[in-house]
Parts: sequence; structure tokens; C-alpha cells
Amino acid sequence: MTNEHQVDPGDDPVPEAVSPAKADMVDAAGGTTPSTTPGMTETPATEGTAPTTPRDGTGAADAVEPEDEGPAESVLEAVSPVKATLASLATPAAAEPRRALRVLLAGASGTIGTELVRQLEAAGHTAIRLVRREAQGPLEVSWSPAEGRLDPAALDGIDAVVNLSGATISRVPWTAGYRRQILDSRISATRTLTQAMAAAATPPEAFLSGSAEGFYGDRPGETLTEDSPRGLGFLPEVVDAWESAARQAPSGTRVVLLRTGIVLAEKGALQPIRLLTNLGVSGPLGGGQQHWPWISLYDEAAAIVHLIASSSLSGPVNLVGPTPATAERLMRYLARRSHRPYLVPAPRFALTLALGDAGRELLLASRRISAARLQEDGFSFAHPGVNEAVDWAVNRSEHGA
Repeated sequence: MTNEHQVDPGDDPVPEAVSPAKADMVDAAGGTTPSTTPGMTETPATEGTAPTTPRDGTGAADAVEPEDEGPAESVLEAVSPVKATLASLATPAAAEPRRALRVLLAGASGTIGTELVRQLEAAGHTAIRLVRREAQGPLEVSWSPAEGRLDPAALDGIDAVVNLSGATISRVPWTAGYRRQILDSRISATRTLTQAMAAAATPPEAFLSGSAEGFYGDRPGETLTEDSPRGLGFLPEVVDAWESAARQAPSGTRVVLLRTGIVLAEKGALQPIRLLTNLGVSGPLGGGQQHWPWISLYDEAAAIVHLIASSSLSGPVNLVGPTPATAERLMRYLARRSHRPYLVPAPRFALTLALGDAGRELLLASRRISAARLQEDGFSFAHPGVNEAVDWAVNRSEHGA
């Protein structure tokens, strides 16, 4: 249940580009979010539209989200005359024009990659997709990470490279052969990109490489930051090797390591949980008190755009929601949102027996991770609470996004 679920195992077929967003689209390049009255229920969001119920997300990153799942403030407070007057008097400063960027993406057809392409294009940037077949048109570049093949000339005029490529970890069991595939797919893709950058006439300004919150291992009772040491287990070892490969980028290229949490989307990590919920067999997993570091798909892509276009951060950055949530809280709210029971527990021993290390490291591990570094860099979450993130994902699914 980590970001490793979200990386793209292959780049075919290439998703069709989505047209630029309308006037109410979030300015993803600036890390800003659309604004609506806090506490109001969001309207359904469909693909190509921005979410309609973001809040500031300015609370402390390690503050526990309140158990009361009602609105944070009343509608009357939110639209009080004082607030309305202050809003009318505010005169925004003239924004400095942002340069349109050319971004090369590995894993553009995956769950995260598809949303990232949409947001980049909505912000006026150009997304160029790496594909493992013959390129078709100027917005595709052919490569073969398994063979280490990528023409360095493809980096000409590229401002940033984003690497989201790797084999899924949701396939179980983790046999010895598949463990090698999980690791090798990440290392080969990352090494192919860094070698091409090093050989390019003009290396890109930034390299944003996929990583995962699995780096921290099982750490109950701790609040984890980017400075926390690596944990123990298979996933921490994979992520550590993955990040080490990314650090081989040319010295003049800013390297950002995207330590992504459980991405809540209509597909990906939320999909198997929704299946259990819809079948009426949802319930606590191993007690349910383990912290699951989550992030909405929208915020995941928006954070990456922010780190490309509006940030000077380098090194690891936690891409997780700003209010921690337990597995119990996430799954119980999903069941309530889906009008299904939340009754059937899955004991720890049963999950371990059935899934082995995958069960221990994906479902039972507890990681309470801080998003403070990203927030301090100026990023504002559209979905600062897990309920809002689940609502957004479910709305997209229900409306055919």
C-alpha cells in the first residue's frame, strides 16, 4: 500500500492528452490550489477538472486529524461579512510570468503519470513521454530501460526529467524472482536516465525521481521526516538503492527524491480496498491502528509540478497528506462513504500467513510521516484531510473519470 503500487510497469498505451483546464483550474505550477468555502461538501470532480473543496492545509504536518468528521467551521463563519470585506479589499500583487517548461516523463501512462501530464499541460508546460516502442510524433521519445538505451539528444531543450517507472509491488507473492524484478526495473530505468543526462550536451536543470515512503519501514510511535534513517525490510532496501541510482545524475542537475505515500485515486492503491468495501467484507486490518501515509492523486501530481516549476528543493521530499490517518480511519470512512458495513476484521497473523512480507510491509507497517518540508516550501494541499481525498477519488470513480 505504498507508492510502489503507483509506478508504471510499462508505457503502452500512451494516454491521450487532456485539453488545458478551464479558468477555475488550479495553477499547479505555482503550487496554489482552488479555493472554496471550507467545510462545504465538494461537487463531483471529473477528469480534466480541479477539485472543488480544497482547504489551506496549513495545519501542523504531524497533527492528528480530528475524530469528528464534520465540517471544520460552519458555513456562516466561512462567509461572514468580515471575511467577505477583507477578501474584497485584498489586491493581489502582479504575478511574475512563469516560463513554459519542457518536461520528459518516464511512466507517463501510469496512474500518477497520467494526472501529472494533465496538470503540466493545464499549466502551460509541455509533457514529452518516454515510450517503449517506436515514437509517434514530437511528444514521444523511444527508449528501452532494460537495454539501457536512450538517445542523449532527447535531452536537448529539456528543463526537467521525471522518473515514475518501475514494476508494481501489488503483485503477490514476492517470490525471489519477482523481488529481483521489482528492484531491477527501478534501477535500470533510473540508470538509463542518469547516463543519458550525463551524455547530453545540456543536462536538464532538474531530475525528479520516484521513491516511496516504504524507505522508513515499520516505525510505530515515531514522527518521520526526511532526516529519519532508513528502516528495515525489503522495501527500505529497494528504495535506498533506487534513490542512490538517482543521485548519479550530473552534478549541475537538481535531484529530488519523491517519497510518495499511498496515492488515493479511483485506481491504484484505493481500488482493492474499495473492492473489499463494496463486497461488504471491509474491516480493521491487523487492528487498524497502524498509520498509513496517504495523499490524493491530485495533490501528488500538483506537488510534483510544484517541485519542478516553483521550488529549489533537492534531496528527499515526503509526498504525503498533512494530517496523519490510521488504516482504521481511512477504511471506516470509505465504508461510510460507500454505504457499506465495516465489520469483518483481518487479523495480523492471517494477513502475514496469506501475504508474507508483502502483508507485513504493505498493510501492517505503521508510518506517521511529516509533510512539513513540502508545506514550508510553499505547497498548499487541495485535500489536507483523508476524508476529502477519499471523497475526491470516489467522486471521480462514480462519475466515470
